Amino acid sequence: MNCVRNDPEPPPPGGVLWSLVGDIRMLLTLPAALTMQVAHPAVGAGVEEHSVFRTDPWGRGERSLVSLQLWVYGGEEAAEEGRRLRRLHRTIQGTDTHGRKYHALTPAYYAWVHATGYPVFRHGQQYLGRPFTEAQERQLYAEWLQVGRILGINDRDMPQTIEEFWPYYRKVLDNELEATAVVRELIATDRPVPAPDRGPRWLRLLLRLAWPVILPRFVRFRRFVTIGLMPPDARRAIGLEWTDAQERRLRRLGRVVRVVVPVLPERLRFMPMARRARRAARA
Repeated sequence: MNCVRNDPEPPPPGGVLWSLVGDIRMLLTLPAALTMQVAHPAVGAGVEEHSVFRTDPWGRGERSLVSLQLWVYGGEEAAEEGRRLRRLHRTIQGTDTHGRKYHALTPAYYAWVHATGYPVFRHGQQYLGRPFTEAQERQLYAEWLQVGRILGINDRDMPQTIEEFWPYYRKVLDNELEATAVVRELIATDRPVPAPDRGPRWLRLLLRLAWPVILPRFVRFRRFVTIGLMPPDARRAIGLEWTDAQERRLRRLGRVVRVVVPVLPERLRFMPMARRARRAARA
């Protein structure tokens, strides 16, 4: 007898995530989501003990970005990517800094990693694009639930409506998040970061030569967008400082991004997997 697998459907073409996830502006929001994830002691411990984010930051970032793109644009590959991630996380376990046992696939921890996407996308859009209408926010949340199902998270472990999400979210902020060692490292401006090792050979060589000059500016900018594009309530829960002057700078940056990015040609505005999916959808 053949076994029919009922895989969850990815978010639909033309939806909110379809336009959001492949847009280059999304790259600015990813550090905020990652930092919120590792602010949970269990998630932070798992990343610190099992991740290669220190030794291979660019490779890890690229793999995470490809995975995220597959959830939305991968079609039949989306569910397989979700299964691959669960297989990858089966052996990730240990003890966090509070002496509590953790496993990466514990529903509460795995669901928190997924949950951070919605508030970060919503907050980032207020600076980098047009703020969502209420209908768009609800559609975004419904589509993000579809992503959760692709990742193998049960509906019972995810708030099913926006009204259920916010109390859950605030409870995690109030009771769980803290400035873990990984959080401090991700926003540090005095830690070594290797030169990028992705892209054409000529570009890698150029970056390697110029990296001593670029690095101080890069880490300061990374800290700025990480904290600035994090929702203020999460920022406060973790204990990250944000001044009025920084807020004004972020708003100026947002105005430039909102003017420049929408007029770029599609080959520059959208990442490769998104471009291919958009072409296929039009065809």
